[in-house]
Amino acid sequence: MKTIIKNGRVIDPAQNIDAILDVVISAGCIESIAAQVQPAADDQVIDATGLLITPGLVDIHVHLRDPGYEYKEDIVSGTRAAAAGGFTSVACMPNTNPSNDNKAITRYMIQKAELEGYANVFPICSITKGQQGDSLVEMGDLKLAGCVGFSDDGLNVEDGAMLRHAMEYAQGFDMPIIAHSEDESIKDGGVMNEGPLSTELGLTGNPWVSEAASVARDIMLAELTGARLHICHISSKRTVELVREAKQRGVRVTCEVTPHHFTLTEEAVRGYEVNAKVGPPLRTAADVAAMKEGLRDGTIDAIATDHAPHHIDDKNMEFVYAAFGMIGLETALPLSLRLVDEGVLSLNEVIACLSCKPANVLRIPRGTLIAGAVADIALINLEHTWEVTRQSIRSRSFNTPFEQQSMKGKAVMTLRAGRVVHKEI
Repeated sequence: MKTIIKNGRVIDPAQNIDAILDVVISAGCIESIAAQVQPAADDQVIDATGLLITPGLVDIHVHLRDPGYEYKEDIVSGTRAAAAGGFTSVACMPNTNPSNDNKAITRYMIQKAELEGYANVFPICSITKGQQGDSLVEMGDLKLAGCVGFSDDGLNVEDGAMLRHAMEYAQGFDMPIIAHSEDESIKDGGVMNEGPLSTELGLTGNPWVSEAASVARDIMLAELTGARLHICHISSKRTVELVREAKQRGVRVTCEVTPHHFTLTEEAVRGYEVNAKVGPPLRTAADVAAMKEGLRDGTIDAIATDHAPHHIDDKNMEFVYAAFGMIGLETALPLSLRLVDEGVLSLNEVIACLSCKPANVLRIPRGTLIAGAVADIALINLEHTWEVTRQSIRSRSFNTPFEQQSMKGKAVMTLRAGRVVHKEI
């Protein structure tokens, strides 16, 4: 028996497909894409009239908190949220407890997702053991275990020599170094963007230069070593300029931006809104405009959520002490679709930034509907409107500044390897 998804608008940027077509799934893989496929009597038919049929979305920056912080999120709840957002593949960061710096934790993550999860999990392992910055992890063993990249995300590798050695070793395994680029000495305890508003609120500011200075160093080390460098969650105009210039020089650098960094400004913090406290911080309107221009001209390679769930107790305190981060898996698609309405990107370009382009950054075999590919698919209703409420969110946590806001665009069905893992009632 085959599954045939009929009459939908198929958008697969990896194949330059945008047409009303049918998708045929057999044994969990894409068999073909064609017009007016005639199903056999025992085939399952899914009517996608009026819907987009896209590759399952790919998020290369999430925090699943498992193992160690399952009260915030775990692999089951996190991948359930991913599927509800149209994501079928997520790359999870290593700042778990203990840190993902060994084969056992890497394999645990992959196997738990395979057995109990709603999306594929591709672990990103730490650069240094325990994310302590002292000694490098066993990169070769971790690659064999299923690791797709190395990052001390949440922490900057302050020791330049250590990061250089990491790049040299990672290059030997053709693996990317994924940098959380913030100079901690310049950040100096900052909890929001440095500027007039931080002064008005009496909060220590984190200036744009903390990110840009670290990015400049990381780019030059990648230029020196020839390594693949991916920069996480960029937030400043100067960072976009640095990446653009580096790409023009031929440096092997890619970067990502989060929906909150191209949607919100530091004004979201006014009133000491703890759910708008993120790292790097929300910045100015000029920085938001630079994020959009970076997406428009291709400087920014991918949209990633930096999905960072926190228990209410981690956020329900004075702004200075509240945890950094917000959830994002279920709001990423509608926030990204706003870029189409604003004329920043075409619909095809938005889907590319959420599918094949992030998959290419980590060289994950996902993000396309080409024949033979795993049948990871999202069916998207562009006109579906919904409100962000505790009841509408599948994540275990609800730390979002978009609470009670109206969203337009929703994955109404998500298939993982041809099996329905999410369906709107």
